[in-house]
Amino acid sequence: MFKHVSKRKFLSVIMATIFVVGSTNPSLYANASTAATTTTTTTSEKYSWNNVQINGGGFIPGIIFNESEPNLIYARTDIGGAYRWEESTQNWVSISDSTGWVDWNKNGVDALATDPIDTNRVYMATGTYTNSWDTNGQIMRSSDRGTTWESTTLPFKVGGNMPGRSMGERLVIDPNKNNIIYFGARGDNGLWKSTDYGVTWNKVSSFTNTGTYIQNPGSDYGSDAIGIAWITFDKSSSTLGNATQTIYVGTADTGNSVYRSKDGGATWEAIPGQPTGFLPHHGVLSSTGMLYISYSNGCGPYDGSKGDVYKFNTVNGQWTNISPVPSTSEDNYYGYGGLSVDAQHPDTLMVSTLNCWWPDANIYRSTDGGKTWTSSWSWSSYPTRSLRYNLDISNSPWLNFGINSAINSDSPSPQLGWMIGDLEIDPFNSDRMFYGTGASLMGTTELTKWDSNQTLTIKPFATGIEETAVISLVSLPSGSSHLLSGLGDIGGFRHESFTTVPAYGYTSPSFVSTTGIDYAESNPNFVVRVGNVDRDYTTNKACAISNDGGTTWYSANSEPAGVAGGGQVAVSADGTTILWSPNPNSSGTSISVYKSTTNGNSWTPVTGLPAQSSIYSDRVNPKKFYGFKKGVFYISTDGGSTFTPTQATGLPTDASSVVHSQAEKATCTFKTMPGVEGDIWFAGGSAESGTYGLWHSTDSGASFTKLSNVEEADTIGFGKAAEGYNYMALYTTAKINGVRGIFRSDDGGASWVRINDDNHQYAKINMCITGDPRIYGRVYVGTNGRGIIYGDSLSVQPPVNSSEITPTSSSFDKNVTNQKDITVTMTLNGNTLNGITRGTNTLVSGTDYTVTGNVVTIKKEYLSTLPTGNTTLTFDFSAGSDKNLTITVKDTSQQVTSNLEVQMYNGVTSASSNTLSIKYKLLNNGTTPIDLTKVKLRYYYTIDSTKSQSFWCDWASMGSANVTGSFTAISSSNPNANYYFETGFSTGTLAPGSSAELQIRIAKDDWSNYTQTNDYSFRDTGNSYAAWSYVTAYVDNVLGWGIEP
Repeated sequence: MFKHVSKRKFLSVIMATIFVVGSTNPSLYANASTAATTTTTTTSEKYSWNNVQINGGGFIPGIIFNESEPNLIYARTDIGGAYRWEESTQNWVSISDSTGWVDWNKNGVDALATDPIDTNRVYMATGTYTNSWDTNGQIMRSSDRGTTWESTTLPFKVGGNMPGRSMGERLVIDPNKNNIIYFGARGDNGLWKSTDYGVTWNKVSSFTNTGTYIQNPGSDYGSDAIGIAWITFDKSSSTLGNATQTIYVGTADTGNSVYRSKDGGATWEAIPGQPTGFLPHHGVLSSTGMLYISYSNGCGPYDGSKGDVYKFNTVNGQWTNISPVPSTSEDNYYGYGGLSVDAQHPDTLMVSTLNCWWPDANIYRSTDGGKTWTSSWSWSSYPTRSLRYNLDISNSPWLNFGINSAINSDSPSPQLGWMIGDLEIDPFNSDRMFYGTGASLMGTTELTKWDSNQTLTIKPFATGIEETAVISLVSLPSGSSHLLSGLGDIGGFRHESFTTVPAYGYTSPSFVSTTGIDYAESNPNFVVRVGNVDRDYTTNKACAISNDGGTTWYSANSEPAGVAGGGQVAVSADGTTILWSPNPNSSGTSISVYKSTTNGNSWTPVTGLPAQSSIYSDRVNPKKFYGFKKGVFYISTDGGSTFTPTQATGLPTDASSVVHSQAEKATCTFKTMPGVEGDIWFAGGSAESGTYGLWHSTDSGASFTKLSNVEEADTIGFGKAAEGYNYMALYTTAKINGVRGIFRSDDGGASWVRINDDNHQYAKINMCITGDPRIYGRVYVGTNGRGIIYGDSLSVQPPVNSSEITPTSSSFDKNVTNQKDITVTMTLNGNTLNGITRGTNTLVSGTDYTVTGNVVTIKKEYLSTLPTGNTTLTFDFSAGSDKNLTITVKDTSQQVTSNLEVQMYNGVTSASSNTLSIKYKLLNNGTTPIDLTKVKLRYYYTIDSTKSQSFWCDWASMGSANVTGSFTAISSSNPNANYYFETGFSTGTLAPGSSAELQIRIAKDDWSNYTQTNDYSFRDTGNSYAAWSYVTAYVDNVLGWGIEP
């Protein structure tokens, strides 16, 4: 299901179920230790449903333009349904959201056809897998462009997420007689035909050569034959209203693979003289009678190391190899995938590499029928490439995956793409071209610039497509971000906005897939994530830690022996302990559950808990952790060191977590209620086993009570309590009274209300769910292929719109000749400005600042009184959140004589924290090297106790092992500094014009909190480096930077 953006395939087949229903109970659910009395009345509540915007995030195997209506375009995905293009908004709209849990396999779209005669008709061949765990596929038909659907079940399976899914199209409408439709099936199921607009289907018995290619005969997943790859009609062989007579079919076979019928499908022959040895990926017939075919030695989407492009002249029967780079060349190390002919200029065609993993994909264009070609890039002087394009990812900036390197280099980031199995030129607009990649839908509207050697712009055209597989969701109870996501194949994001695409994903380290996220309930800034790391390309550990709510991360310094990655993570309520339940390693060996009390610097195995157990922490008691595996519930009361099974009975024996599940397993999840020790909710099971539903424990898992009003449930999450209630709202995907959906309970499960409807079902939604602890009624749902869905109740007063200020950062020079007022523009959104503060001090309106309309002027007379460094002014509005203006105050009249500059920011900016996170950047602004062994840095703070302390260097340019540290108590008249931490270096040189970075953490040995707000060196705003004079640097024991307290 997860679609990897690199060479690997992470197949995580998750078989389980969803949904729940009931009625709202007006009574207060006040006692967490008392099981609720349940009811089974079904009610519903209207919700608005939207995607958290990411844009793309998955493989686009097919793009289909209607041949007779401009701007009618469809895109199909392998696990996320299909989309229709809206020209007016330049967005894609899902046409698959009515697919429910029972029919989840309809979101795997193996082929799509749009009717060239009645353009309101559209058809899809759906079914996700041809393996044992999936059911038969179907042909879906719509007469209103995908708004509503009818379906005909086929007597075989369809593989929308199987090998060869970007071949096509397999489903094609007769362009002369549109009641006739052909479908090319997988395996040996052959060619099928409908003559009644897709209502009934019959096998074409005369077509017997279905293809023999199997990608991986020894695997469970890839052991089925690909079957028929594509079908193409020759419209000119008949007239409107009469069946087309000449039909071409491409099969996945390395022998004869292209067949032709000249009698409307009654008889077939292999076309004489055709090339062999490769698989035909696409076959496109031009209006001039040329059949163009792209070939690869792999079926895609991940393989392909050789290939060719051929042209078949349907008039004289001649085959011509027109490959841009022929397979006989050592420069051909890829197959060919996407192929398109310009309908306006039939001698113009384009073809893409299917998988050119280095340095980047390439796209080729010919304007003379394949006689000559030009490429999107070519080597100019290695390692530099000459490009015909600019790559603009501003609407999906995360596509650089946290790496910025020149796109004309031999290691570009971002890239043109990979897995380019389909490429299409708009038949009505020769300037527009779309193509699918493993992570997005890309394209251009300037294509003909290519032919005049002008630079064209290629960019994502994926707005509206949300195809991520969501593995984990966390909604933090505080901070600027309401949501952290763990995603398959693209890692995940910290979502500052749901209507704006994130600027970047998780980095330092980056994961292929983030499989688990957790935070410390009493210190939500402390977040840990685990995931899968592509170890071919990185030495990053598969565990990452953040001290600022997921804004910045650092890699754990170590991993348990043998760990490959993945699995689940649980963080104690106070953040002092991390438990990790990893997935088996690459050899299939199970790895024990491990514990760290050193923020990932060391790990020890826990005892009494089986490998691959589901784990979760108590959200109140930092010594309590819980585990589950195969029907047995476990508890630890010593901080996760040892576990013992409880006496609980009746839980599912065939279920495991989403990230630990296998194909034959059901899924389950359990979570503990914030604010209530020992309060646990468990969802999962399977209909096959007869044990399925939602359970509740109020005694730390010693016993569980199954809710009688919930027939089946797969996820559980918590959100802000309803007004008048003191127990958090419950959210689940479940089945109640025979109805499947997304449900909420305000009274601890006594009654349920369905909050989605039949038009918003999103297929497979058993991945994860969470409410929002700060917004009542808000729920986030993780789908398998439709991204992150969030819902808001239309019965609840919407959240207040916060005001905004522009800019949010500025600078001021205390040099008298350079002093200027700072102006700030407010977007009030219906609110008013109450005042402006700096810390505990309130600025005086009319003296320190003035307000004219929506413009605030901060007076230079006030600014000149501020100390150098960064300071924060807080704009207090009448409603919504306050906004901060960060001002960097400098004084160019006081020139620094040292060549050493120190920049710094704090990784944790909360008022109270058990960790001081100091991130330094040293710059040599001089012309001679600086010997780092002679440099000392001092960070001044108040210890707030007499406890001993420890430090860690999480990362350093010169190597963490080369960083030294010491603590010194000082007697200072400054109340904001009674200690300093001194950082030194045992080796290293800082060259002129260069910089070095290091990340330090300080903690008391008992992990008690520091109060940071009064610390001399503390920088309370900003999450990027800036010059900071409140830390000092000494070179040869002489002050070279900063101001001592």
